[in-house]
Amino acid sequence: MVAWTLAAILLLTVLAAAWIGVRGFLAYGHLTAAQDAAAEVTESLDDPAAAATAIDRISADTAAARALTSDPIWQGAESVPWIGPQLSAVATVTAAVDDVAGSALRPLADVASSFSLDALRPQDGAIDVSLFRTLAPAARTGADGIAAAAASVDSIDTTALLAPLRTPIEDTGALLHSATDGADALARASELLPTMLGADGPRTYLVVFQNNAEWRSLGGIVGAMAVISTDGGRMSLVDQGSSSDFRRFTESVLPLPEEVAQVYGQRPGLFIQNVTQVPEFPLAAQLSQEMWARETGTRVDGVISLDPVALSYLLAATGPVTLPTGDVLTSDNAVEVLLSGVYQRYERPADQDLFFEVAAASVFQALSSGQADPTVMLEALAQAGDERRLLLWNSDPAAQAVLDGTTLQGGLPVTDADQTSFGVYLNDGTGSKMDYYLAAGTATAWCTDTEGGADAALTVTLRNDAPADAASLPPYITGGGSYGVPVGVARTLAYIYLPAGAELVAAKAAGASVVDGFGGGTDQGRQILTWPTDLAPGETATLTIRVSTPQTATLQAALTPSVNALETSKLASACEIPQ
Repeated sequence: MVAWTLAAILLLTVLAAAWIGVRGFLAYGHLTAAQDAAAEVTESLDDPAAAATAIDRISADTAAARALTSDPIWQGAESVPWIGPQLSAVATVTAAVDDVAGSALRPLADVASSFSLDALRPQDGAIDVSLFRTLAPAARTGADGIAAAAASVDSIDTTALLAPLRTPIEDTGALLHSATDGADALARASELLPTMLGADGPRTYLVVFQNNAEWRSLGGIVGAMAVISTDGGRMSLVDQGSSSDFRRFTESVLPLPEEVAQVYGQRPGLFIQNVTQVPEFPLAAQLSQEMWARETGTRVDGVISLDPVALSYLLAATGPVTLPTGDVLTSDNAVEVLLSGVYQRYERPADQDLFFEVAAASVFQALSSGQADPTVMLEALAQAGDERRLLLWNSDPAAQAVLDGTTLQGGLPVTDADQTSFGVYLNDGTGSKMDYYLAAGTATAWCTDTEGGADAALTVTLRNDAPADAASLPPYITGGGSYGVPVGVARTLAYIYLPAGAELVAAKAAGASVVDGFGGGTDQGRQILTWPTDLAPGETATLTIRVSTPQTATLQAALTPSVNALETSKLASACEIPQ
């Protein structure tokens, strides 16, 4: 009798294993088919109706895979040692992707099936804002659903998984997080854009163009400016100006936070060129708003910041733009023309400013006339936002809150339970346009030689790639020896924001540097180190910092957007500070 019982148990076990194996194989087939259909969605984003059809196929396959991995036999086997965690992980991931394909993306697909990106082209200078309001509820449902799926996959204990299973599950989690970011951006945009485009009444925005040839923390000095009015989706360029139109105020136009004033002095509140010296865009924007109001008598509803690199991305969408001067701006030449060529062609700042104003007006006309390809324009705006080259601030708290936690808001780097962030903010000390030739880069690493805690390290590298005869460049580019800097040399003052709550362990500068110890301060719980350098053409300087801070999944550094990205060597995990 015992033998028959054991035989029956063995037979049931074999049958259950076979059942699970067959169903797992079938589920794998459905998930592979869903993956192939997902690739089609990615390739057809410029045709939302085609994407919606592909989502139908994805949903059918993920639902089938979920049914195959959630029957009672499969669920019972999830409690079996060793094999149980593998089956549970597969079931969790399958359910997560099915939730995304079904409840999260389905409402968005239904809206998209009758939507064309060409509808985003301005018609007679106006955009149909109702499109965004139609999209907004579905976009938020999709973003929340994908975020929930990502959290579900994050809950899996991957340490208990076999390597062949662990890798694809981790890849799925990373993909869901990336999709969450994109879906969240779409939801925020569809909620915010109607207001910004004047759906609820006229709005005005001051657009400031940061000049990366003269570094400030957020990118560069404020040079050219324009005011755009929106009303019912219609956009109009109503005013323009430049930094040379502004006086030097005798005292800060707004009270600066005490910590900010201790680090940067009163300069950000005295000169329009220096508002971007503070690395927190909401503060820089409010200073810009107040200065514009004092100079013109007009108080704008918000501030938008762009740099010439972001402008070059937009020119990829509009195609070449011919200026009244006869110059042709393209995505390939815009940065060189605006950050170098203008200064070599025109000696008088007034002539330079006029060129910038003409360029800004011409590009705006191309965008508002519907000349831009909508797909390329959306990609351009996304890239500019990711690189912190596009920043937004709204005086309306409700509209501003829509941007909370995004790079578009331009806040200080965030350190929390999930991420640890340094901030590296570069400022010109030459009074010049030499930063067009400078390259900057960062590298980070968690240190493995720490006992009883966690250390993180940051390396910052600066290099002057100006021509050897840089001293012969026009004085407006070199600075002409202002502030005691030799002609042809680039002086930089870097503000290094340590992660919130981190304690400095060590810091060391190497290369062509004028550092004799480090200055510093604090800002909202972050310790700041100041690092000055003087670089002649061809010279490089490097700063390495080590801090004590709890380890998180992500370690990163926010760096001032510049023209030239510098590839830096990966830090060794030992994080040794050079002597």
